[in-house]
Amino acid sequence: MKKLYFLLPLIFLACKSGTSTTKDNETKETSKPIEVSYKVKESEISDFLKYLSSDELEGRETGTKGIEKAAVFLEDFLKKNKIKPYFKTYRDTLTNFESPAFNIVGVIEGTDPQLKKEFVVLSAHYDHIGLEKKEQADKINNGANDDASGVTSVAAMAKYFSETKANKRSILIVFFAGEEKGLLGSKSLVEKLKKQNFNLYTQLNIEMIGVPMKRDYLAYITGFDKSNMAQKINEYTGKNTIGFLPKEAEYQLFYRSDNYSFFQAFGKPCQSLSTFDFENFDFYHHVSDEFKLMDIPHITRFTQELLPAVTKIAVSPTQEITMNK
Repeated sequence: MKKLYFLLPLIFLACKSGTSTTKDNETKETSKPIEVSYKVKESEISDFLKYLSSDELEGRETGTKGIEKAAVFLEDFLKKNKIKPYFKTYRDTLTNFESPAFNIVGVIEGTDPQLKKEFVVLSAHYDHIGLEKKEQADKINNGANDDASGVTSVAAMAKYFSETKANKRSILIVFFAGEEKGLLGSKSLVEKLKKQNFNLYTQLNIEMIGVPMKRDYLAYITGFDKSNMAQKINEYTGKNTIGFLPKEAEYQLFYRSDNYSFFQAFGKPCQSLSTFDFENFDFYHHVSDEFKLMDIPHITRFTQELLPAVTKIAVSPTQEITMNK
């Protein structure tokens, strides 16, 4: 997550402390949760996240050798799962960063001749903040929660769609660089997409989902009141998957991750899902944000529970997720 200077004091404290019409029937039909038999494997979640947050990648700072290794890893993953590049290659060069830096972008074409012209974006940022400059025993900010966890979940969803072909709409898979530098990767990409008249339906951005919350819902959404996305996801899963986190609204997290660049450019429902609630993880932008602290069963469950929702988003005959007026 882009660095939140105003949150640091808070995080420090957390360390311490009848008759229906045809139309009505159609609406009810589209509201039924989809049954998904596909199973997300804990072992695959673990292996993927372990490498992406490993010391070998040296904290994945944009423009470094460490993030280059991460980029190759993500390219290989997409290629292995037969997900095509959206551009000529998987690499989308940032236009707003001096050193060579790349978003990794793949596309899974929709199966419906008309709906495939519309896009759902599934995204997460794969960069982090790199190495500590002061001398200390551990200098690597591994960024397991921030945001290797989100990248891992998006990758698992990408594999699901690649294998099942369960998407009538096309799905853009995006792993952003430059998020920690000021949302640079997403800002760069949306400029290119706008010039292409990219037909965006909605974006789900996954941000910091490495540990669970002690709440009666699985995750929260940024900008809860800006659209009906939270309500629709819950409708699609048939569970209390998404809830409202007051701290999110208080600190306006909607504006702090890569969903905001897409919202600004397209004015469509573009929001982030997270399980970092300022109480359950003490190591935001800290060298102790490591793989060993990640809850693999939780990340697996999060991804599994979202599959009916992202499937429904990708197949609904109309665009049911809309901005609130």
